[in-house]
Amino acid sequence: MKIEQQDVQQDVAAVHSVHEFAFGVPDLKVAGQFYASFGLDVRHEDGGLGLYTDGHPHRWGRVLQGGAKKLLWLSLGLYQPELAALLRRCGRHHVAPIERPHPQAPDGVWIAAPDGVPLCLQVAPKSSPSVASAREFAPASGNAGRAPQRCAIRQVRPTHLSHILLFTPDIGAAIAFYCDVLGLRLSDRSGDLVAFLHSPHGSDHHLIAFARSSAPGLHHTSWNVPSFDAVGLGAQQMAQAGHPDGWGLGRHVLGSNYFRYVRDPWGSYAEYSFDIDFIPAGAVWPAGDYPPEDSLYVWGPDLPADFITNHEVPVM
Repeated sequence: MKIEQQDVQQDVAAVHSVHEFAFGVPDLKVAGQFYASFGLDVRHEDGGLGLYTDGHPHRWGRVLQGGAKKLLWLSLGLYQPELAALLRRCGRHHVAPIERPHPQAPDGVWIAAPDGVPLCLQVAPKSSPSVASAREFAPASGNAGRAPQRCAIRQVRPTHLSHILLFTPDIGAAIAFYCDVLGLRLSDRSGDLVAFLHSPHGSDHHLIAFARSSAPGLHHTSWNVPSFDAVGLGAQQMAQAGHPDGWGLGRHVLGSNYFRYVRDPWGSYAEYSFDIDFIPAGAVWPAGDYPPEDSLYVWGPDLPADFITNHEVPVM
């Protein structure tokens, strides 16, 4: 599907945020312990768990009781004046409305991505960042040591959801749909292995990213923290909470952020992310197609053998 020049140059209607993600797990108590240990504000509400960040009113995600872990839907935020333009674009691309996919799903305009993931288009305030996230560094000078004191360490508490990475069977189809229909922009890609998309209304280097798999699924949610120390301390606090497995510390090439991925009880990940590239509203990002060795990291430990495994695919 070719990107329409009219959409790129004139029609700037686009999704501005991942308003909320939702997935099901077999045990809400286990999920609550994992995400509370990670540093999120976990609330029992609406028949499941609501995932919040410290001091922020927005609910970033929902975890519902189910069978095997499964991505249920995404809710995507947009501005009221742009809704009609997005719906016209859906019509031009023969994207038909679908029924609300779950009794606990929100009201809104429901459509399906090419891989079948239900998407809810919701008029909502922008929850993705509109400026680059604040960064904390140790003071450059002074008579005291610059490292934080271990006795003063407090739980790492992420500030907001940075992005999500989804599995999909067709990277090209995902790029075309989310750009042509929903107005996102390609940040970077690595062939048909992985792709990163941002919002023209301003967002981190990727608001939504995709990795190739035989079926859709949720690979990870990524949460901003304000310092590199917080990435390392987050890894430590999760190990102490019984979740030592994951990947990192390291630094990505595409997006530039420092990371620690923590494996959850279902084989997917929650990421501590610091210092990701930010693309301001209206900026033109020089999207590139990078070789596989540049698609993941500059430095860090070896990639776990099953890091890019979609555990939502039934084992045959």
